[in-house]
Amino acid sequence: MATSRKHPAADLLRFALTLPEAWEDLPWEEDLVAKVGKKVFVFFGSAARPKTMGVKLPDSAPYALSLSCCEPAGYGLGRSGWVTVHCDGNGAPDTELLHEWIVESYCAVAPKRLSASLR
Repeated sequence: MATSRKHPAADLLRFALTLPEAWEDLPWEEDLVAKVGKKVFVFFGSAARPKTMGVKLPDSAPYALSLSCCEPAGYGLGRSGWVTVHCDGNGAPDTELLHEWIVESYCAVAPKRLSASLR
């Protein structure tokens, strides 16, 4: 990983990077993201923040937002289907659901030729 300390989302990032042509980036100093091409498909924030991730959920957003661990993403991204997920504490989604949301977000932003095999 590019960060010197273990990032709270390291295991989720490791999963995200198994998707076709996915790569990690630090576009805003310590803010860690996973990208496909030039597009972000998961925001992980910085190592100094609690364990959260931001994902684009065109299909699952209504369900995700019904959970206490989720809220619309800031900076107006929530209007475009982006959801901030608090991945620790009571009510946090299990790892399988977090992985499903990462894949959904990837498919929402990846070129069709890459996401077709995952749908």
